[in-house]
Amino acid sequence: MPSIDDLIKEALTEQESEIIKSTEELGYFSLAIGLFSGKLGWVSWVIMLVQGALFVAGVWAAWQFFGATDLLVALKWGLSGAVLILMAGMMKMSLMPQIQADRVLRELKRVELLILHRAGG
Repeated sequence: MPSIDDLIKEALTEQESEIIKSTEELGYFSLAIGLFSGKLGWVSWVIMLVQGALFVAGVWAAWQFFGATDLLVALKWGLSGAVLILMAGMMKMSLMPQIQADRVLRELKRVELLILHRAGG
């Protein structure tokens, strides 16, 4: 028995099929890479650059922590490293809501096209 998606694809014209194909669900990596294009792509680039700098600084501070011999110096580098790495992780996770919003918008466009096709046919 054919699935509902197969039945929908058979009923659509070629132009509508191309539009539907452009709104198909993408994988995680395709969605993540898609963040770097479009009107707000520059924001994602800035976030990733700052996140990368924070991560590198955090790893450097952690390296200094493990090399420290004095307790106060170790505490200074350890806390700094932990905070910087946590901040880097939080900045990267700040992009997840945008990925989810993109998924919802793609599916909404797909539903709109299906409703339009039903109303016209």
